[in-house]
Amino acid sequence: MPLYVRDERVNQLAEQAQKILKAPTKTDAIRQALERVVEAEEQRPPLAERLEKIKQRYQGMGEVDPNFDEKAFLDEMWDDD
Repeated sequence: MPLYVRDERVNQLAEQAQKILKAPTKTDAIRQALERVVEAEEQRPPLAERLEKIKQRYQGMGEVDPNFDEKAFLDEMWDDD
């Protein structure tokens, strides 16, 4: 089944992906790109597991200063993950 791209920006991205991936067609390039995104997401640990890792790092720091901004810390740790 052919793939019809009506959005010009999507078409441009498909052409760039085709060159980068050395795909024979834009359809193949889009397929490869989507497969990579899905595979990367499937290999990523679940959110609960990532949050538990951050929580353990936080708890491992010992007693917390009462003026400590927990949300800012967790936001920073999340960005490092």
